[in-house]
Amino acid sequence: MGNNQSLEKKEELTFNSLLMTNFIVKSHVVGKSYAKPHFFVLNKGLNSGKPQNEPFTNSFVLIFQKEEDKEDVFWIASSLWKSKFWMTYLRGSVIPFLALYEFQKEFFPKVNRLLQEHEQHQKNVKALQLLQQQEAHHAKNIHLINELRNAILMRYRNK
Repeated sequence: MGNNQSLEKKEELTFNSLLMTNFIVKSHVVGKSYAKPHFFVLNKGLNSGKPQNEPFTNSFVLIFQKEEDKEDVFWIASSLWKSKFWMTYLRGSVIPFLALYEFQKEFFPKVNRLLQEHEQHQKNVKALQLLQQQEAHHAKNIHLINELRNAILMRYRNK
C-alpha cells in the first residue's frame, strides 16, 4: 500500500502561482467525478493538449478552488492546444501521447507567465470569445446557405 501512495504522489502536482491561482493536475480515472471546478486535457493522440469540460478516456484533470481560476487557465490551455504548442512534446510512434511530467513541466510556467499579465490575458480571452461567436454565426449562415442551395437544386431534380 505504501508503494501505491507514492505512485499517487508522483501523478499529482499542485501549482501555486504568485497570483494565487492554485490548481492540481493529475491523471483522470475513468468514472471518477470531481466536486470542485475542473476541466480535462486530452493526453493521447494528435489532439493531445485539447481542453474540454467533459472527460476524455485518456486525459489529465485540472482541479481548481474557484471557477474564475478554472476559466482563466482553460483559455490558456485552449490557446496552447490551438497553436499546436504540445506537438513537440508528444511521445510514441504509433499512438503519440503527452506525458504528465512534460505537461506539468511546460504548462505551469506558461500559466504563471501569462497570468502575470492578467489584464492583457482578460482582453485576449474576450477577443477569442468574440471570434468564437463570430465563427459559430458564420458556420450557421453557411449551413443555411447550403440548405437553401439544396432546396433550389432539388426543384430541378423533381421536375
